[in-house]
Amino acid sequence: MIDLNCDAGEGFGIYNFGADELIFKYVTSVNIACGFHAGDPDTIKKTVDMAVKNNLSIGAHPSFPDLLGFGRREMNLSYDEIKNYVLYQIGALNAFVKISDHMTHVKPHGALYNMAFKDTKIARAIVDAVKAFDSNLIIVGLPKSALVMYALEEGLKVALEGFADRTYNDDGTLVSRNVKGAVLEDANEIAQRALHMVKEGVINTLCVHSDTPNAPMIVMKIRETFDRFGVEVKGLGN
Repeated sequence: MIDLNCDAGEGFGIYNFGADELIFKYVTSVNIACGFHAGDPDTIKKTVDMAVKNNLSIGAHPSFPDLLGFGRREMNLSYDEIKNYVLYQIGALNAFVKISDHMTHVKPHGALYNMAFKDTKIARAIVDAVKAFDSNLIIVGLPKSALVMYALEEGLKVALEGFADRTYNDDGTLVSRNVKGAVLEDANEIAQRALHMVKEGVINTLCVHSDTPNAPMIVMKIRETFDRFGVEVKGLGN
């Protein structure tokens, strides 16, 4: 059994950077931008409504305060700043989710996510923010990351995440998007990678980025491959 998640609501105002409506037909969990790298009240509300309509598990996708850089630039912030920024964003999403559903998880975005692989200060700040808000929330992170390890030490639930459309460094981190070939685009190749990851049994949630070129075709191909090989998909918390 595997969860299939996507980052969603990553637009603002009249701008939309993903094919959420199409992708939501195939995923089981969504990580919704909370305003710091993308998202605004209207976008968050519409994305939450779509997620509820499709019976998806809903999670917060907090970021560094970096709208211009889409949250993908590293920032040097204090423990308190990171903790408070994460807490603020979880609360913003929860204001919309609690009307008709509940949150199941938190997955950091971009540079915040990547830096939390090794940086214990960032990992602690994220985990402590989640624990302060709701210790029942699942923290999504890379296997063997400082984020996951600290969450487990604090008694929180974790979901180990794999990326079917990204390449990896030898230490288990993601190859920088600035490197050619870091983001894969071939739907058949990605679907086979996804199946291989599931069969390895290391991860329990798999991400497909909604802004990856041809993302709807990619996630559809993954679901077709899973169905063909009897892989059951369920949302986080289920």
